[in-house]
Amino acid sequence: MFASTLASALSRRGVHYGWIVIATTFFSSLVMAGAVGLPGAFIIPLSKEFGWDTAQISSAMAVRLALFGLMGPFSAALIEKYGARRVMVSAQALVFAGLAGSLFMTSLWQLFLFWGLMIGFGTGLTALVLAAIISTRWFTEKRGLVVGILTAAVATGQLVFLPFASMLIETYGWRTALVPSLIAIGLAALVVLFLMAERPSSVGLRAFGEKADAPAQPAPAPPTGNPVMRAFRTLGEAARNPPFWLLAGSFFICGLSTNGLVQTHFIPFCVDYGLQAVAAASVLAMMGVFDFFGTIASGYLSDRVDSRKLLFWYYGLRGLSLLWLPFSTFTIYGLSIFAIFYGLDWIATVPPTVKLAGSVFGREKAGLVFGWIFASHQLGAALAALGGGLSKTYLLTYAPAFWVAGAACLLAAVFSLMVGRKGGGAQVAPAAA
Repeated sequence: MFASTLASALSRRGVHYGWIVIATTFFSSLVMAGAVGLPGAFIIPLSKEFGWDTAQISSAMAVRLALFGLMGPFSAALIEKYGARRVMVSAQALVFAGLAGSLFMTSLWQLFLFWGLMIGFGTGLTALVLAAIISTRWFTEKRGLVVGILTAAVATGQLVFLPFASMLIETYGWRTALVPSLIAIGLAALVVLFLMAERPSSVGLRAFGEKADAPAQPAPAPPTGNPVMRAFRTLGEAARNPPFWLLAGSFFICGLSTNGLVQTHFIPFCVDYGLQAVAAASVLAMMGVFDFFGTIASGYLSDRVDSRKLLFWYYGLRGLSLLWLPFSTFTIYGLSIFAIFYGLDWIATVPPTVKLAGSVFGREKAGLVFGWIFASHQLGAALAALGGGLSKTYLLTYAPAFWVAGAACLLAAVFSLMVGRKGGGAQVAPAAA
């Protein structure tokens, strides 16, 4: 296997192969996340070409976002049974087929099929749950930082491709704007096939940071039984613990206030106020850049600071920024300030949430439990995508949707402080756990 040969060569030079696995996962997550984020730039051109209203297009986007999250726990179970490499390549093939098929769509049901179902299923197989599993398998030290890096790939990928896509849409049409994503997904599949390894033991290594005198941890046998039923059994166990509902509730609001609302409706919201679509997409890309640094910093902090306090500040500040946005001037200057402030906090919530899930539910169940927590995130995102479209179609403005999301973030800040407190369930283990 090419990965084993490369791992041995790098090990002799003092480089742990876990970093190659992280780089491979980062690239794959970045490209796949781009497929999730691109449709936000397509609402206006699809409406012009096919006559579909915002609510109809947003409904398909809501299906995509819901499946992006609902596949999380089943993705974790499938990865444990069949391996990350097989699941990642299968997901990339499904998304490639969805994007390619959409080039020829002419009816609304085809939008639901290609962008709702196929892209939703495919991207859901390699969503944030993959980051939680890979970081847990390959790293004993610096796990929070690694989760931050991989999370940044998912969040940043949803935003940074938008300016280029918007430029292609305006110049050549929306179909041409899909071609770079198709090429990138094909390249990512080749990288995964050659470089991905399942566990440190599969290439003769220990997890990064694991002590040399510690007993070697052999790769566990693939779990038997139906992976879908295993995911539901884990949900049943987690649902009996109040911390699960606090984390799932706050993450529901996280999805509602990020990719469900801002990623989907920010561009048409700005166009309503006279800003060009390319300029609005550039603001989103700026958010993606600052999110990259903010999420990695959050991963670093989650190894050192109480995760509940981090989440309190993240949600609270995000809520205030969303409440302010409809009152802004919608100039490039004003939106740039919003992009910096909001971008640093875009999905910085993931590392401390993963940390809390691992502390409360244990290392072995952390991936599956976080999969269900992430599912709640995307249900919130789907609700916001649909709600934003309904607000625009029937109230003729997006402003109420942003106000509701901002107020909900303030509630999530309170939920975060309750995890592990009296009445909030099991005590959270120290960060070292």
